[in-house]
Amino acid sequence: MSFLNSFSRNISIDLGTANILVYVEGKGIASQEPSVIAIRKNTNEILAVGNEAKNMIGRTPGNVIAIRPIRDGVISDFDVTQKMLEYFIKKVYNNRGFIKPKVIVTVPCGITEVEKRAVKEAVVQAGAREALTIEEPMAAAIGSDLPVMNAEGNLVINIGGGTTEVALISLGGIVRYRSIRTGGDKFDESIISYIKRNYNLAIGERTAEHIKISIGSATKQQDEASKSMNVRGRDLLTGLPKIIEIEAKYVREALDPCIEAIIDAVKFTLERTPPELAADLMDRGLLLSGGGALLSGLDRRISEATSMPVSIADNPLTAVVLGAGKYLDYLSKGKNIEK
Repeated sequence: MSFLNSFSRNISIDLGTANILVYVEGKGIASQEPSVIAIRKNTNEILAVGNEAKNMIGRTPGNVIAIRPIRDGVISDFDVTQKMLEYFIKKVYNNRGFIKPKVIVTVPCGITEVEKRAVKEAVVQAGAREALTIEEPMAAAIGSDLPVMNAEGNLVINIGGGTTEVALISLGGIVRYRSIRTGGDKFDESIISYIKRNYNLAIGERTAEHIKISIGSATKQQDEASKSMNVRGRDLLTGLPKIIEIEAKYVREALDPCIEAIIDAVKFTLERTPPELAADLMDRGLLLSGGGALLSGLDRRISEATSMPVSIADNPLTAVVLGAGKYLDYLSKGKNIEK
């Protein structure tokens, strides 16, 4: 194994519902693109992957479909996922001879053994020599340099595109966890539903995501009254294109049920935390990671709801893939994950 490792570079993949991040040992993050693939229906020909495929969502002709094969953090279409992984592995690992890479993939805490085997099989068929998995919150903790091997509690809230994972970590393992199917996609769906219900306007996923990023928040902001944006869509009454103006406070209102679901998951985990580890968390606080951590005011909202300090990872979007790469590197060298 050491001989093979000397001629190949390990790869870690954050196989997310919204994005795929690929980290190559010694090179850093080599690819960061949406988890989307565009295929021609009748021939199964791959037309585009990643950014180019995402731009096709909602705009393809009848014989072309743009697919997101990862749903709620797990594989919903095995063949398409395998093709997508093959594309990214070849993209970052080109011209390295006959030695295949060892690949570690991040998975949600609540994944079943069958789903985990499907992930590993897809990775091996995509060109890996060996496939391993690591839970997303553990990877986020390692990527954020938390002392996960120590006898003290660390609580990570990883908010991805399809799931939110709340995990209590100590002594190199997950002590308690809560996994809910609420994440960035649910945020977008809530905005779509709210605008449809209150403005009779149909908008797409990309428009909802743009609204979320531009004026979305989890708490009332000081400049909220002055924040608004124009939204283009289709009038549900006339069927014609229409532009409306939506204020930030209404976007916050649309997102509120999702935020409450995440807070409930955090409280559920805290209520089941052993007293000794709970005392550690009062000192260390909670860590937010994942793309959802970037929602304005979310750290403050969770802190107010739990009466505990909450911090955001230095690199919330990349903490998971960096942690997975670090973990695989330590495994290859026979080391522990101690900081």
